Amino acid sequence: MTGQFGPCSDWPVQWTCDVATLNPAVTGVAVAAATETLWGLSGQRFGLCQVTLRPCRRECYDGSFYDDFGPPWTGARPYPQPALIGGQWFNLTCGSCSSCSCGTVSEALLPAPVHSIVEVKIDGTPLVTGAYRVDNNRLLVRTDGGQWPRCNDLSKADTEEDTWSVTARFGEEPPEGAALALGELACQFAKAANGQDCRLPAGVQQLVRQGVTISFPDVGELFQKGRTGLYLVDAFIATWNPHGLRQRSRVYRVDQPTVRRAGT
Repeated sequence: MTGQFGPCSDWPVQWTCDVATLNPAVTGVAVAAATETLWGLSGQRFGLCQVTLRPCRRECYDGSFYDDFGPPWTGARPYPQPALIGGQWFNLTCGSCSSCSCGTVSEALLPAPVHSIVEVKIDGTPLVTGAYRVDNNRLLVRTDGGQWPRCNDLSKADTEEDTWSVTARFGEEPPEGAALALGELACQFAKAANGQDCRLPAGVQQLVRQGVTISFPDVGELFQKGRTGLYLVDAFIATWNPHGLRQRSRVYRVDQPTVRRAGT
């Protein structure tokens, strides 16, 4: 989900230069700019965003995949029974929609990837952490024997009755090495903003002084390839986005209902 929102907060930074004499406002802008740049160049992959969702319960027993008489395992027929679920045939050995559980599992389908759950509220009251877990980075499973509410009154705030909400962090944390790469890039942004010389490549490709010729890489070609000319930054990008993806891969199902994001 981070690709839908942008980097929601600055990445951790490990400075590779002395910024003690720089104005904190300058270094703050430099870190923010470096975060946005690395986020984009690494395929909009890293960073955590906290979002409050108003989900609907995922139903397994509504018979929507079958006819009006409900799923084929209902009634007094012997097990195992063949069932066509999601285009695949299964031999059901018990009265459950799950392939590995013989009991009812109440779950809510969230956007992926879920990093962690901050809070779940039902009728305005937070549930204890042990009342649920996350499976497959997107399935919010009830573990206390209860059921997720069938209805969610979206006209009310999640502090009122007949509502429920899930506040979660989505995305991936920046990996090891990101702080160093960010520090190198932020240093150059900070120096440029402070009127100092920096190592960010300008448009000059060749410089001749006192008989010495210095060649610089074509800045247009560098940027086209998703590189900056800075060693630590480019090493990070080459490691985590070697094919130059613009954003993380996604799978869309046009007939799949979406989860409402409150206040967006």
